[in-house]
Amino acid sequence: MSHRRHFLAHSAALAAASALPILARAQAWPSKPIRVVIPYAAGGVTDSVGRKLVDQMAKALGQPMVVENKGGAGGTVGMAEVLKAAPDGYTLALTAISPLTLSPHLMKLPYDPAKDALAVAPMMYSPVYVLATPAFQGKSWEDLIAQAKSKPGSIRFATSGVGSVGHIMLEQIQHQTGAQFVHVPYKGVGQTVNDAVGGHFEIMTGNPFGTINGLITQGTLRVLATTGPQRAPNQPQVATLAEKGVPAPNITSLFGFVAPARTPAEVVQRLNAVVMEQLATPAIQEALRTTDNVGLRMTPAEFSALLQQEHRANGDIIRKANITL
Repeated sequence: MSHRRHFLAHSAALAAASALPILARAQAWPSKPIRVVIPYAAGGVTDSVGRKLVDQMAKALGQPMVVENKGGAGGTVGMAEVLKAAPDGYTLALTAISPLTLSPHLMKLPYDPAKDALAVAPMMYSPVYVLATPAFQGKSWEDLIAQAKSKPGSIRFATSGVGSVGHIMLEQIQHQTGAQFVHVPYKGVGQTVNDAVGGHFEIMTGNPFGTINGLITQGTLRVLATTGPQRAPNQPQVATLAEKGVPAPNITSLFGFVAPARTPAEVVQRLNAVVMEQLATPAIQEALRTTDNVGLRMTPAEFSALLQQEHRANGDIIRKANITL
């Protein structure tokens, strides 16, 4: 055997040997229950689609997946807990991406998204509804803006938290229209919906899911505008903010799975494959369709690139609009 052939054969043997521990880890994982933290209060869109998806993932992986809601500070409290966990594939966040792409521009955080977070798999994007509660006496988006301009501070505008997508939308709407609202931040959408029904405030933002959709059908909540590249399929009569002449806040909520940095690559790849597989099932497709959400198919690298792109774009928006907390 020539020296070159001997070298190549020896290198191949070393590569095969070094791959054995990685393969063994991938085959051994998961060997115990996996904790999935939703960094928002219970009852929101992440729960409505996410819990169904997690249930199916658990069956595919052969281990329980325990979902825990931990809300606060626009998702950053729960996110911080996940990113401080051991990078072993047994602690994940199922989250909107705002704690990684919006919050860093607005507040000091106990984590660095670029260093501490690892993109695993996207789940979906969701339009944001601007919803009128029984406390709002106007009939349209135009009525809302007119009242908020003529009587500054007379309308309370609830969001799912400081630094959330809804909060950024609110700040941009005020900046672009000259309207002035009173921000009412919650820890998540569940309690927000309860208080909306009681008329504790006039306006709220929320992603479409079962509870909100039911209240819209009943007439308790009214959709004044939506966000997204096009009108929501289940609300075709409602114009987007871009159509209303307010293009900058015309953003959607993106949701996906995130792990602590240094989680083994083979575990991340397996999780991504399972998420993509389960998103394509009839049960999850139906859950997405009925809630006006759209599933996303991406590799971990593609999802990571999307997070970086959103981080840069949000930074530009916040600086140009001079948004501060």
